[in-house]
Amino acid sequence: MFTDEVQEAVSVESRWRKAPELCDAVCQTVEVRRAEASVQIRRSAEISTQTKLSDSRELPVLDRSIDPPVDFPGLDRFLRQVEPMVIEELRKNAQSHAFDGFEVNWIDHLHTVSCLYTLHYPEACERQLHVTGVSWNATGSVIACSYGRLQDGDWSTEKSYVCTWNLDRRGLNPNRPDVVISVSSAVMCLAFHPTEPSLIAGGLYNGEVLVWNSSKTDDPLVARSGMSEDTHREPVYQVHGSTSFGVTALSFSHLDKTVFIAAVEGGYVLKCSTEVLTPATLCSGSVPLKAPAQFTFSPHCGPVHAVSCSPFHRNLFLTAGTDGHVHLYSMLQAKPILSLQLSQTYLFSVCWSSARPLVFAVATGEGSVLICDLGQSFLCPSISIEQCADSKPVYCLAFNPKQLQLLAAGNAEGSVKIWQLSAELMKQGPREMTLLEQLANEVAD
Repeated sequence: MFTDEVQEAVSVESRWRKAPELCDAVCQTVEVRRAEASVQIRRSAEISTQTKLSDSRELPVLDRSIDPPVDFPGLDRFLRQVEPMVIEELRKNAQSHAFDGFEVNWIDHLHTVSCLYTLHYPEACERQLHVTGVSWNATGSVIACSYGRLQDGDWSTEKSYVCTWNLDRRGLNPNRPDVVISVSSAVMCLAFHPTEPSLIAGGLYNGEVLVWNSSKTDDPLVARSGMSEDTHREPVYQVHGSTSFGVTALSFSHLDKTVFIAAVEGGYVLKCSTEVLTPATLCSGSVPLKAPAQFTFSPHCGPVHAVSCSPFHRNLFLTAGTDGHVHLYSMLQAKPILSLQLSQTYLFSVCWSSARPLVFAVATGEGSVLICDLGQSFLCPSISIEQCADSKPVYCLAFNPKQLQLLAAGNAEGSVKIWQLSAELMKQGPREMTLLEQLANEVAD
């Protein structure tokens, strides 16, 4: 049988491992030296002065004579590499016409109008007469207005006036005209002579045409048409010409003095010529009449009260009528290029600006003066000026031919207001004539 047996442990000493030997040793470090010393401090003091505090910060002055503090090794190499390409692009830009006519405008200016004067003749206002016409003289310093009555009443025997104010005269009194001319019948329109500053022509309700010299104080009347079979039988609404049909307004071309546009009571607009040789079909009296109409345009839906030929384009003209619309026509086509409904009531006058090709003014039966800028919008006026507080109609308009920033407007209150237009309404844009030419070349639908 097998049994467990426990033997004694046997140990074998290592031949390669030796017991560690230990010994003690000491070392001495370098001696640390110490010393004490004293210094003399600087004394400082603060002094205040009576100056105002400033919030501005002082900026360092750039001295261009000192080289930049940092020099990038690759910057010079890069600039020399791109220099030919930059020079080539600059040369192309100098020869390009892409921005011809472009004008930088960093500020969005607002169109503004201010009233300089409100002129009226107290006696005419007491009789509730209307201002039926306004006109500037050849120098642009004198404004004349005619007094009459529109819309109601029998005016054939009613006394009226023609008044003038010199705006350049010292001590101008808006309530006291420089010249007052009494007229035996209502004056429906008037116009200064184009070159003689003191001559005024006026059309009366009874059909007469009178000429006054405003420089004569005793008897200013110098000529009158009288009443005969050769004169008008109806009220004279404008004093630029005469025809055998019911003309309500007319305007001569500024660039061709033989051409004029006439508007008639039925709303039609006619292109006419003073050089026509065709005799009129209906001719009465001793004076032979001609038929000046050469072309008929699409009509308004009511009588046309005003016509204004463009002073900047030979073919463009504006009309305004009782239908509340302003039409822009070209003499080369029957239908209007533009038709703008600017009022729910009558429009009594329309007038192109003498300074801006795309700006015109309109007088409304609602008591406002509208200034339209076709360079800004074809749909609505740029400015609406309330001429009359109680919405009485504005009947007439006239831009000053010399002082182009002045606009005169006469109303049913019997007053004439002189409006001063802002610079934005006077300064012609660089591409304004181009846009006007594009409008003239539009083909009506």
